Amino acid sequence: MSSEEKVEIPLTPLGREDIHKLETALLIGTLFRPDVLEMIRSAEERTTWIDSLAVAAGALAREKAKMTTSEIAEDLGRTEATIRNHLTGKTKAGKLVLETYEKFLKEGVKIELTTPPSELAEQVSKLREELDKAKSELEQVKLAYEGEKRKLEEVRQAISTISSKLKELLQDVEKLVK
Repeated sequence: MSSEEKVEIPLTPLGREDIHKLETALLIGTLFRPDVLEMIRSAEERTTWIDSLAVAAGALAREKAKMTTSEIAEDLGRTEATIRNHLTGKTKAGKLVLETYEKFLKEGVKIELTTPPSELAEQVSKLREELDKAKSELEQVKLAYEGEKRKLEEVRQAISTISSKLKELLQDVEKLVK
């Protein structure tokens, strides 16, 4: 796509393609705001920040397409509570994306990128890799957590069994003493 090429971005999407156009515009429009770029630069968890912005943009684009909160949550793989928090601006990412949408309503969708498209594509690619790596690590942590949770339950059951046997032994000892 040349720097002069214009893409029409519907603010009330009618189908998947329109939803993705609005979602992308919201994400880019929010992500490249100077204040947001500075927040991301100073944030320790960049991938978490970018993921939150992407989810908030996706949620708002789908809401504007008249999808329900539960449909949006299922589509984006997040909880309904997370989606509601983004859509109501209770999260920082949700608030920023809502501001971008309001700006689009007032001024139209105008996204000017000062970074050359080739560099931008490279940055997006690196960020996607970071995000994929973070998601993979999170999945590994979840699996490890579930394994440890199972082990803990086994230990609890063993303690319960030992406790019951000790009570029985104590009762037997008390009978013998009497």
